[in-house]
Amino acid sequence: MAQHDDSALRGALTEIFMAAVKSADPHEALLKALPEKPRGRCIVVGAGKASAAMAAALEAAWPDVDLQGVVVTRYGHAAPTQKIRIVEAAHPVSDAMSEVASMLMMEQVKNLTADDCVIALISGGGSSLLALPRKRITLADKQAVNKALLKSGATINEMNTVRKQLSDIKGGRLALAARPARVITLIISDVPGDDPQSIASGPTVADSSTTEEALEIIARYGLDLPEPVMRVMRTPRAPVTPADIDEDIRLIATPSGALAAAAEVARRMGYTPLILGDALEGESAQLGIVMAGIAKSVKQHGLPVKGPAVLLSGGETTVTIGDTGCGRGGRNTEFLLALACALKGEEGIYAIAGDSDGIDGTEDAAGAIVTPDTLSRTTLDAKAMLRGHDSYSYFAALGDLVVTGPTLTNVNDIRVVVVR
Repeated sequence: MAQHDDSALRGALTEIFMAAVKSADPHEALLKALPEKPRGRCIVVGAGKASAAMAAALEAAWPDVDLQGVVVTRYGHAAPTQKIRIVEAAHPVSDAMSEVASMLMMEQVKNLTADDCVIALISGGGSSLLALPRKRITLADKQAVNKALLKSGATINEMNTVRKQLSDIKGGRLALAARPARVITLIISDVPGDDPQSIASGPTVADSSTTEEALEIIARYGLDLPEPVMRVMRTPRAPVTPADIDEDIRLIATPSGALAAAAEVARRMGYTPLILGDALEGESAQLGIVMAGIAKSVKQHGLPVKGPAVLLSGGETTVTIGDTGCGRGGRNTEFLLALACALKGEEGIYAIAGDSDGIDGTEDAAGAIVTPDTLSRTTLDAKAMLRGHDSYSYFAALGDLVVTGPTLTNVNDIRVVVVR
């Protein structure tokens, strides 16, 4: 394929990917969902990778409202605010600032009245950014739980089911502390199915999960958790129900909306877009193999769509590390390296995948790009690096990482496969 065609396709991939990201810009999404301005005090709380940008957008939209409050975001994801305090903390494993931020929020919502309003700004990543362990559990215990969950291959919904049972702020307990104030929750979704209970572990949302479900997840994945955690886990407590809190939940940006925006850009470029789903889960490498098979079918048989086509998907896959250790990488670069290995240099198929927040796992790239010569441009052993979960290093060596920096939003992973 000619070099200019390669360059043009790389540009098209990037443009389609960024259209999905930009569709979830907090400044635009938040304006469409704001309630009437409150009469009493307005307390702002929040957690997630987009929470600081959402707070800045709220201040810009309501310059005449006396706002105050605290939101927590990931290190490097802060945005400038004047009234709302921004706290930065660790992700994906909580640190001391996660606990500090949680305590500050609980203090903010004390002693409110029915005339007061709480605006909760929630987005993906909030589960680790909020850490308020139940009594008899330490932050170190919670960190051990998070690390075990991240290695296990558990889905995000399963991880959050466990986290909620160990927290005094998740699972609706922040809203419970704010009674009798009105609580309005504005959410940028990053979870499959857009379940508000699972996004940031639902600090202002009634919780239908149970202790029994959490214990079953722990057993299923064979998690070796600290004994204090297990003692608390075996001590059931009443969940926060819809009868306990007055819920007003508004989804302001979602993975499906992001994929629709990407599809529109692809259509304008002359491709036929096919959205395969916004909630795909499972092992990243296995999804790479499946997606390679679909792309080959499009090229060879025109099924399930005739080319030139763009296959779009979202959701959150997992990478099960086990006890063998790993190199550097996240779920998107792992997906892409498995895709490249399965395609074996198939001409006319290109791909980009990345986390819409700009950070794939713990690395400094959102994701990477696959081209027909991804395997042939280097002497590196792609399959060996895939087995060693070292996909970041592979694409770094090729110069094919996609580095956006923090995007200040989060609608989960965006995967784009172009078939000529």
